[in-house]
Amino acid sequence: MAAPRILAFAGSARKDSFNKKLVAVAAVGAREAGAEVTLIDLADYPMPIYDGDLEASDGLPENAVKLKALFMEADALLISCPEYNGGITPLLKNVIDWVSRRQGDEGPLACYTGKTAALISASPGALGGLRGLVQVRQILSNIQVLVLANQRAVSKANEAFDAEGNLKDEKVAAQVKGLGAELAETTRKLLG
Repeated sequence: MAAPRILAFAGSARKDSFNKKLVAVAAVGAREAGAEVTLIDLADYPMPIYDGDLEASDGLPENAVKLKALFMEADALLISCPEYNGGITPLLKNVIDWVSRRQGDEGPLACYTGKTAALISASPGALGGLRGLVQVRQILSNIQVLVLANQRAVSKANEAFDAEGNLKDEKVAAQVKGLGAELAETTRKLLG
C-alpha cells in the first residue's frame, strides 16, 4: 500500500510563527506513521488577494499554479491555523480561494474533493486559536474535504516552544504528533 501524501503548512507568513513550529511537530508524527510529508512555507508563495477580474484578465498567478500542483499531488492536508481577531487569517483564506479555481478541464474543487485534513492551532491566548479552527473546519467541509474530528489547539504559544522550536510539554507534543499520525492512518485507510 502506497504511503499517503500529506501537504503540511501553517496559515502564517511570519518568520517566527508559532504555527509554523506546530505544524513541523505534527509533520513528524505523520512521517513516523509512514506518510510522505511535504512541509511548505506559504511565505514562499506570495499572491495578490483573490480577485475575479484579475483571474479573468491574467489567469492564476504563478504561485497559485505552483500551490495548486502541490495540493493536487497530496492525499491530505495538515494545516496549522493562526487566529487573527477570532477568525481565519487572510493568508490562509486567500490560498484556499486561489487554489480552488478551475484550470482547463478539471472538475470543480479538484484540489479539495476527496482529501482529508487535520487542523491544529497555536496562539498566545487562552483558547489557543479554537475560534479560528471552527471557521477553517467549516470552509474545508464546504469544499468537499473530510476534516478529522480530532484537533489540537495550543494556548500560551509564546511560552510553549523551546529555542529549537520543540514543544516543551511532552504530553502536548505527543498529542500533536498523534494527530499527524491519525491523519496519516485515516488517509491510508480511505485510499484503500
